[in-house]
Amino acid sequence: MHDAMLVSLFAYFFLMMAIGYYGYRNATSDVSEFMLGDRKLHPAIGALSAGASDMSGWMLMGLPGAIYLSGISAAWIAVGLVIGAYFNYLLVAPRLRIYTEMTDDAITIPDFFEKRFLDTSRSLRVLSSIVIIVFFTLYTSSGVVAGGKLFEASFGLDYEIGLFITASAVVAYTLFGGFLAVSITDFVQGCIMFVALVLVPSVAFIDLGGYNTISSTLISIDPEFLNWFSGVTLLGLLSSLSWGLGYFGQPHIIVRFMAIRTLGDIQKARHIGMSWMLVTVLGAVATGLVGLAYVTVRGGSLADSETIFIYLSQVLFHPYITGFLLAAILAAIMSTISSQLLVSSSSLTEDFYKSFIHRDASQRELVLVGRLSILGVALVAIALSFDRSNSILSLVSNAWAGFGAAFGPIILLSLYWRNMTRDGALAGMITGAVTVLVWIYAPIQIDGKNLTSYLYEIIPGFILSFIAAIVVSLFTSKPQACITDRFDKMRQFITEYVDKRTLRKSN
Repeated sequence: MHDAMLVSLFAYFFLMMAIGYYGYRNATSDVSEFMLGDRKLHPAIGALSAGASDMSGWMLMGLPGAIYLSGISAAWIAVGLVIGAYFNYLLVAPRLRIYTEMTDDAITIPDFFEKRFLDTSRSLRVLSSIVIIVFFTLYTSSGVVAGGKLFEASFGLDYEIGLFITASAVVAYTLFGGFLAVSITDFVQGCIMFVALVLVPSVAFIDLGGYNTISSTLISIDPEFLNWFSGVTLLGLLSSLSWGLGYFGQPHIIVRFMAIRTLGDIQKARHIGMSWMLVTVLGAVATGLVGLAYVTVRGGSLADSETIFIYLSQVLFHPYITGFLLAAILAAIMSTISSQLLVSSSSLTEDFYKSFIHRDASQRELVLVGRLSILGVALVAIALSFDRSNSILSLVSNAWAGFGAAFGPIILLSLYWRNMTRDGALAGMITGAVTVLVWIYAPIQIDGKNLTSYLYEIIPGFILSFIAAIVVSLFTSKPQACITDRFDKMRQFITEYVDKRTLRKSN
């Protein structure tokens, strides 16, 4: 059985390496190509790339595991994410695509911040780069942890060996193929995830005899298992839904918007991306529910709830199909790791090396530094992943909140408020990041529980960041005329585009 599964996985690895080679040959001649694909991303590739890099191992392991343990009430996180993703496409994607190109072709988020506010002190670039590197290293480690668990649960390999296999494979095609390779592999990985999250719960559903058997089994385990509000407090509901706020500040997701070919393609990407997300999220929730019923009815056992997808893949399918399904988990993990490595690398290269070490570095040198940065961040993430007690969901939630609170309000305000200032952006970014860290790590408890047990840290972080950015902007010098003029041109461009589309539809 293991041999057949390994054949499928090796075929998947070979495909990823082939795409990496294609990217190496076609889009790594300069930094713009290596980091942003020269802004020529197809909307379908951009949409599935954003979705796959967003969901990671959380989609196939973290969410089904949470549903398996807590019931349908754990799915409120998924509801919040779907809402957040939609508004991210609607509010951020069009303006960020245009504005980053208008601001002297900004290719990273720190680069955009600096050029948006004409920050000659470079403090915005440095601070945002530090936030990216710190939180992405943590975020990347969550993917490596998922890879270690996958190889341990599926093949009986040591957890540590699984870490290195996962990291080595994703580093190889990311390091050589750059943004184009990462985006195309994400597209393929997104397709694999889609098929897997439809196939696994559907086959398990049929095998158990349908809805009546599953619902009666789950109710016999816990009468409240299918109750959306079971054990859910108001603060708990707000915490789950607030995951959607994180989308506005996730660099590895919004960088896809910057790379899509045209403004018109953004709408196409939104339709494709949201359709993909709805199906895959429903599949992940169904996997947790049907998985618990299957384990109960068939008398199975599961040591780690986050491996329910792996368990169903092994007991329901032929080994070759199982290998394909395990490749779906690996695809989810690798798509996110590769995107995070690339964004971290671009920040280290553009925002540190080029800005402070060697301003006149050649394109060839910068691409080399980018590749070395990918390797360095990966090694640190592997080191953090050796603590196998880390929950995938908890690692992701901490990093997600950090980005959402530090960058989310600043991205939104910089795209919609012409009078926002550099000092306001700095204040908001610092306030958001510090609030999240304090909320997680401060030795403050209420009835023996830490603050995160009551309220997800992104809520206070996002709110305080928003307030700080607005208040400080109001009490500092107004932006220069050239900044507000460029903002007005961006807004006018989008307004004219929308008017033209409306006119074409009416005719």
